[in-house]
Amino acid sequence: MAAASEHAAKEILAIRRADGESRTLAASLPRLVLEARRIAANVIHGLHGRRRAGAGESFWQYRRFVSGEPSQSVDWRRSARDDHLYVREQEWEAAHTVWLWPDRSPSMAFASQQARDSKLERALIVTFALAELLVAGGERVGIPGLINPTASRSVIDKMAQAMLHEDAARPSLPPSFVPSALAEIVVLSDFWSPIEEIRTMLAGLSASGAHGALVQIVDPAEESFPYSGRVEFVEPEGRGIIVAGRAEKWAGDYVARVALHREQIRSETSKLDWLFSTHTTSRSAAELLLFLHSGMMVNKGSTRAATVKAGRSA
Repeated sequence: MAAASEHAAKEILAIRRADGESRTLAASLPRLVLEARRIAANVIHGLHGRRRAGAGESFWQYRRFVSGEPSQSVDWRRSARDDHLYVREQEWEAAHTVWLWPDRSPSMAFASQQARDSKLERALIVTFALAELLVAGGERVGIPGLINPTASRSVIDKMAQAMLHEDAARPSLPPSFVPSALAEIVVLSDFWSPIEEIRTMLAGLSASGAHGALVQIVDPAEESFPYSGRVEFVEPEGRGIIVAGRAEKWAGDYVARVALHREQIRSETSKLDWLFSTHTTSRSAAELLLFLHSGMMVNKGSTRAATVKAGRSA
């Protein structure tokens, strides 16, 4: 119970810090460049953030009444202010849905001296900032099992408050759900889960045809294994303690196991045309945010392949 309480306290601090830092990060990005990329991608692919007249609940614009249209389509209140008849058009609600999953399990609280943030803080900062940028671009954003897709401009507040008041367990991988075929999913985790669990997760999320990205967020110490002498390794999610008499002798095997695990994940994502990238917390959060936001603008084909290649060490 004490360990769980300590993790809860760390998570609250991480959420509050991420709330503030993500706003600064999102505001500092070249929004005009990102918006230009979004618009260009919309024209080419026609999937993201489309706005046009059609069935929906949100007002879009008034237009002149055209002879031959049914009279009930006239907005008489607006028409009374002018010499012409006007029709109130509703926006066609075809905004793209993006599901974000920041891993908030106990293992994500780890941070070595070489890290700028803990893995948890980095995952939350990037999640919040990406959500704000996507909503500003007309997308709907949600967190599976926590928040339904929303286009609210206060999306960061909604996410942070939902997390702060959630009493459920903190799983490493997103819960099983069926996203729409046009949805996109971004999972930010350290992905130290067994490959069988990751494979099952991917199969479930992609069954409807949805695409997405897996981002492995790791601490610099998890990359290089900078340990020597007698070291006690404590598994933060209750799986026991391992004691190494001479930890430096483990480095070679450790690095090989990490490389194999990543290659297995990459193999699974490649089969489904998903992105897979690794991100170390000693690097800039803005770098990862730009990579992910650019990835939202890419669907399939050679452009997606080039993005994967460029982003594997984002």
